[in-house]
Amino acid sequence: MNKPRVRVKAGSAPASAAPARERATARWLRDGASGVLSMRQASLVESRDETRRAWHRIAALAVDFIQNSGRLKGAVDQIIADTVGNELKLRAKPDLSALGYSAEETNAFARMLEQRWRRHAWNPAEFDFRGKFSLPQLLDIALRHHVAYGEAIGLVEFMGRADRRRYGISTGTKLLLVTPTRLVSDTNEIEGLFQGVRHDENGRPLAYRLLHREAGINVKRDHRVRDAQGRQLIVHCFDPWDGSDVRGISPIAAAMRTHAHSEQLQDVTLATAILQTVFAATLTSPEPSNEAFSAIEALDDDEGGLKSDFLGYFENALDQARKSRIALDGTGQVSHLAPGEKLELHTASTPGGVYLPFSADLRREMARSIGITAESYSLDYSGATYSSTRMGTASIWPLNLRRRERIAAPLAQASYESWVDEEIATGRIPLRGGYAVFQRHREAICWAEWQGPAKPTADDEKSARAASERLLNGTSTLEYECGELGLDSNDVIAKRSEERRALIDADLPDIFERVRGGGQSAASRPGEVTSA
Repeated sequence: MNKPRVRVKAGSAPASAAPARERATARWLRDGASGVLSMRQASLVESRDETRRAWHRIAALAVDFIQNSGRLKGAVDQIIADTVGNELKLRAKPDLSALGYSAEETNAFARMLEQRWRRHAWNPAEFDFRGKFSLPQLLDIALRHHVAYGEAIGLVEFMGRADRRRYGISTGTKLLLVTPTRLVSDTNEIEGLFQGVRHDENGRPLAYRLLHREAGINVKRDHRVRDAQGRQLIVHCFDPWDGSDVRGISPIAAAMRTHAHSEQLQDVTLATAILQTVFAATLTSPEPSNEAFSAIEALDDDEGGLKSDFLGYFENALDQARKSRIALDGTGQVSHLAPGEKLELHTASTPGGVYLPFSADLRREMARSIGITAESYSLDYSGATYSSTRMGTASIWPLNLRRRERIAAPLAQASYESWVDEEIATGRIPLRGGYAVFQRHREAICWAEWQGPAKPTADDEKSARAASERLLNGTSTLEYECGELGLDSNDVIAKRSEERRALIDADLPDIFERVRGGGQSAASRPGEVTSA
């Protein structure tokens, strides 16, 4: 038997051939039939190179968005309120055990540091190099710089004796806050210079190149990061993406497209609503047009009197229409229409049913990007419950603490360390062993924590009960609970002791004791009170 032969044209296949099937695969970026992944192009660039390329454009857009959006401006203010509040309070934690100090002497030394520092930080002439702002105000500016530019830069300067005498001040340590746009983008990797920062062979920063305005001329100058004694002279606070990053980027960058879409949606919705408000009423009438009346005039009167009947009908209708009146003002009367006419009032159909959910989703994305709750960003608590508010606060509050420790606190800490250095060197703060001992134990003496505002609560009564339960169960401490309220436990203890003595001296009930019965003062019933 001979095998049948089939002639197949070159480049084609027999009709009976089965279609080729795509081989099943299991791998990363496996695309679907729509090809949505293959159409999205992306490149892999080192973080600091991408930051250098887009920094100025992102910073300009971020500043423009903040200055022209009431919602974004309020969000920045909310960030400042959550992070700094009224001020960052110093909680000095010096370790003086190596100097022979007892625990009581160490506490007394710490309280002295805190009292003197607060007077210094709230005095603009003593704290600010320009003599304009206090420490809390400078921290507010630094946080605004962080949101807009992605970084905050401060110089720790020292004024000589002549300048101090000129301004009538006693301290020389000053903080000079610099706009991040003054940090140049010069890059020369052969010299270790990248985006205005000069590094050594190990990648550690040596100097910052800043642009100064002198007599109307821009002059570039390098500022050392530390002096010969190791004191910090420049504080550069930013949130890095990679370990090799040199500059920060605005947190708004990830949501800029979203915010632009939101503004565009608002503008289009407003324009449509205005147009619909202008054309808000329509009158529908069955009366014929001019062409219809011309056709009636052309009829012959001999055709059964049709022309006369038509004209008589419309004459009666017009007489009735003259007696009616349409009023769309606030007179509160019923409008009468001619027979067959219909008046329609149109309400604005914009925004539609999709607008509010979509705009709310845009606001949530923006709030998530800058690190606040969606309710704080929009001030819309219509759908919020006690549980959702607590969960939102619990999710966002660690971001506030992180922002406080990464951005605001380093500026305050650098100024505090230089101030303590000067105070001990001049003898205004006594230290055993003098300045030489301080130089050897600088880090242990200057160690401190910075206390911010209280954590917001949805229900103060429930939060207070929870704090009491934690203290009674032994799962918390007074220091921690006071910190949650933005208070210093040492200040609370000292103030309570002072007020308790004042109440006893005035023969008033002791509000700090739990009384078993009666309404007498605690001093008159020493055996009938129990500690709270």
